[in-house]
Amino acid sequence: MPFTLHLRSRLPSAIRSLILQKKPNIRNTSSMAGELRPASLVVLPRSLAPAFERFCQVNTGPLPLLGQSEPEKWMLPPQGAISETRMGHPQFWKYEFGACTGSLASLEQYSEQLKDMVAFFLGCSFSLEEALEKAGLPRRDPAGHSQAGAYKTTVPCVTHAGFCCPLVVTMRPIPKDKLEGLVRACCSLGGEQGQPVHMGDPELLGIKELSKPAYGDAMVCPPGEVPVFWPSPLTSLGAVSSCETPLAFASIPGCTVMTDLKDAKAPPGCLTPERIPEVHHISQDPLHYSIASVSASQKIRELESMIGIDPGNRGIGHLLCKDELLKASLSLSHARSVLITTGFPTHFNHEPPEETDGPPGAVALVAFLQALEKEVAIIVDQRAWNLHQKIVEDAVEQGVLKTQIPILTYQGGSVEAAQAFLCKNGDPQTPRFDHLVAIERAGRAADGNYYNARKMNIKHLVDPIDDLFLAAKKIPGISSTGVGDGGNELGMGKVKEAVRRHIRHGDVIACDVEADFAVIAGVSNWGGYALACALYILYSCAVHSQYLRKAVGPSRAPGDQAWTQALPSVIKGVAVGPAGPCVSWRLGASQLETCWLIACTLRTPQPFLGPRRMRMEEKMLGILVQHKVRSGVSGIVGMEVDGLPFHNTHAEMIQKLVDVTTAQV
Repeated sequence: MPFTLHLRSRLPSAIRSLILQKKPNIRNTSSMAGELRPASLVVLPRSLAPAFERFCQVNTGPLPLLGQSEPEKWMLPPQGAISETRMGHPQFWKYEFGACTGSLASLEQYSEQLKDMVAFFLGCSFSLEEALEKAGLPRRDPAGHSQAGAYKTTVPCVTHAGFCCPLVVTMRPIPKDKLEGLVRACCSLGGEQGQPVHMGDPELLGIKELSKPAYGDAMVCPPGEVPVFWPSPLTSLGAVSSCETPLAFASIPGCTVMTDLKDAKAPPGCLTPERIPEVHHISQDPLHYSIASVSASQKIRELESMIGIDPGNRGIGHLLCKDELLKASLSLSHARSVLITTGFPTHFNHEPPEETDGPPGAVALVAFLQALEKEVAIIVDQRAWNLHQKIVEDAVEQGVLKTQIPILTYQGGSVEAAQAFLCKNGDPQTPRFDHLVAIERAGRAADGNYYNARKMNIKHLVDPIDDLFLAAKKIPGISSTGVGDGGNELGMGKVKEAVRRHIRHGDVIACDVEADFAVIAGVSNWGGYALACALYILYSCAVHSQYLRKAVGPSRAPGDQAWTQALPSVIKGVAVGPAGPCVSWRLGASQLETCWLIACTLRTPQPFLGPRRMRMEEKMLGILVQHKVRSGVSGIVGMEVDGLPFHNTHAEMIQKLVDVTTAQV
């Protein structure tokens, strides 16, 4: 028999009438009269109530907790409160020691046990059908005669005190050109509960077959449409099973109780730029879309515009492609393991032949990926392995990098060798890396040679790391990004026609190897800094953060994260003398460089510069100077990149990038 519940006094309002609907297939609940809202029910022993409450709080996406009852205050409803219901239909599943042992139309026979049990109400009022209508899409099932399929994923909810289960999701196929409109309609109507957790290949959620849902009826995704997934309160069924309590109850899928409980959060409807989502296609194989807020996307576009200036007047403006930085950073944000390559042996008459453009940008990106707790490795030419090993060791010693990272080499020359390198046991189903990044890395031209900007062939100094980028194109699950400033860098094959038309010697030097994303920068280091900054913006974006974590786990303020301290950083022209922080003066670029070189010569762990210590990017360039790595244009061993002084040029660019990144909207 249906019942009403008295709620804790701290809840916003009491339940007027909780009607246990005897209709297994309630549809379009948003159109119901009054202010009653549907909720699914979980009933657990009093002893488990605090733990389950906390479990819901840390997994609020699939388990939006509206409220809970107090033990010993179960009541029968007043006469007439169950009008228009049909008695006798199963309403609850009964669980004993984690196993579902039957279905019930009423809990009346368990009235004594219920005195020591607590009922939890999980919101399920978001109406996808209403969002579809708002976005101009047909309803999934106008007649409302079927229960939408729900699928168990391999995404784990955050565990707490014995409660553990995978995320359960519902799915709706959506035409590609309607994705963004639907996502915005969903967020407008349902707030965080309306935001999807995945758009694309179901296998990325661990769903093998859409034809075999865990609950409800299967959905078909027609060609040309994208499967879109939302978190489902049916996740609670796995949680009930996981605790293995002697007795528990839960609403059967498709059955709800009606309550006047309200969400504690602000009502849906008005979206700010920080909450309005943009949808971006980031991978075709496997199919994958990602989202970020309008404000986050605009900030990343501003970064892209800033690094796209052309200080060397090379004509790189003709190579720029819109939103490549945004898409590359979105793809990197989803990656678990990243392989980065750098190294352009421009000065082939010197030892080492490397230049100062490339390694600093690569290390800045490595540092940020480390802070995000992603696996990361660097791959370089075998002849340069010792140099890069020492550079990384010094970077760790001086605090530029948190820990040592693997330095790899590759000398293979076949498709099979490249696949064996990129995949565990050579199996393309198990790639070792999700994303490859090349920052100022010599790229193979159409004739098989490698050229510097002056059309000099440097093939004898370059290993065929390009083969890895070519092989990655044929391995599902590996994306790639190339960062360049002249068109002869690895990955710039994506813009090779523009390079041939607009870059000096482009018909010869243009890289023929394409990356999925081509980030163009006036100096390639700037592209590495911008990628790190873009990742900061994305991880600070509530819309993207929820999408990344699939709405499970607690959301955290940016200040609570270690990665907030890993942005590229520079000093602003103020140096502190040996007498201490109270004695300070401004130094010019040459004086700053002199102080740095003195500090390196003395091997002091804390150089003279900076209010407390030298900032990361000065340190990194100083390490290269110490190892006699030269500027790419001038050949000078000093605080210079591509013929431009670090201070007053590169330092200013870094500071501008950081200022945009950390600016409050």
